[in-house]
Amino acid sequence: MLAVFEKATGNPPEELRLPSVGLDSDGKGTREEILQTFRLLWPESTFYHLSNGNFMTLSHGAQSPLHPRSMVVMDDIFCIFIGTLVNICELRRHYGLSRQATEAMLVVEAYKVLRDRAPYPPDQVIKDLEGKFAFIIFDAKSGTLFVARDREGSIQLKWGMAGDGSLVLSDDPNTIEKACGKSSASFPPGCIFMNGNGLISIDHPLHKVKAIACQDDDGKICGVMFQVDLFTRLQSIPRNGSAANWADTAIVEGD
Repeated sequence: MLAVFEKATGNPPEELRLPSVGLDSDGKGTREEILQTFRLLWPESTFYHLSNGNFMTLSHGAQSPLHPRSMVVMDDIFCIFIGTLVNICELRRHYGLSRQATEAMLVVEAYKVLRDRAPYPPDQVIKDLEGKFAFIIFDAKSGTLFVARDREGSIQLKWGMAGDGSLVLSDDPNTIEKACGKSSASFPPGCIFMNGNGLISIDHPLHKVKAIACQDDDGKICGVMFQVDLFTRLQSIPRNGSAANWADTAIVEGD
């Protein structure tokens, strides 16, 4: 799985660059080069070209039977889902969906309800999802990007910043390394990322999710990780209703 969004759309956290500061050769891949490399590795992949050179692509190669991958497009909303939801039957009933509705279809419906009608924060919807999962949603009409990973981090999901500043997301570490070099990290478990709001913890939405630099024995930054800062509270979590554009609300992201 691979999803790449230009900097203006993806709005990646600048902290992803920290491990590559001073390394001229690191993370120089453009979106076009990243796509070409992925297609060479996975020629059978399904590809969706989005606006402004953004794209999402999915391959079933080397897929784990325990963590199936799927992709759907509904009402100009693109979704890649990896994993399974153990309470999918209950969620289908809750959202009024048929028995044939897949996990990807379900999270798109949950996103639409959140976007259009629900008067509560996005973490409340994600809390209802039980299982091992990671997913990426892109709403082509609003330009909203929505990424989430389960609390245990059961599904591998990495993100990084390419040489042109694009946000890169993939479940394949090799793809991320080739695209971003050292400018990458694991997507934090139990978190949501929205390009208008930044990172939000599912269980601690009133606390900042901060980037923490990791150093090697020589004191050089060798990586970055994102963790909830339980000592720093946000003033509030935006509540979203039909009269508000939930993608435009602002939450402070980690320093």
